[in-house]
Amino acid sequence: MRRELGQLLVLTALGLSSLPALALESDTSAPIEIAADQLELDDRQGTAVYTGKVDMQQGSMQLKAARVEIKRGKNGEVSLVTATGGGGERAYLEQKPAPDEALVKGWGDKIIYHAAERRVELIGNAELHQARDTFDGAYVEYYLNSRRVNARSSTSGEGSGDGRVRMTLTPRQQTQ
Repeated sequence: MRRELGQLLVLTALGLSSLPALALESDTSAPIEIAADQLELDDRQGTAVYTGKVDMQQGSMQLKAARVEIKRGKNGEVSLVTATGGGGERAYLEQKPAPDEALVKGWGDKIIYHAAERRVELIGNAELHQARDTFDGAYVEYYLNSRRVNARSSTSGEGSGDGRVRMTLTPRQQTQ
């Protein structure tokens, strides 16, 4: 049984090696490493569900959550990664956009990464740190390629949320 689980983990990691990088170009060729307390793999459905202190890393990208579900499309490419916090902890994602830029860090009760669109949704207690700027709301959406941010005070987009969107923009230092 233990040997079979080890083989499943290796096969899953090999199958996920096509996960597009969230940032640096070198990340795409980096292996994906996932540690968790439990794995449920359904190769026919193209899903892998990791539970219990999940720690996923590929190059400069790191994802931590209580539960991570990975879906692959018909071509075998990862299409969707959904991370969920638990036990009072939010899911956490970080990535380095470029070698000369600071890490982008995000938290949410749920984090959804849409691989084809290179878009991240932070849902529920959402927080994004981009360089020295911060964005808080019920929902924060971040486009990795364009570095565009959308934030809302509710998760539904209807507006009647559980607070207001908060943003802190820090002026860039001027060179003299």
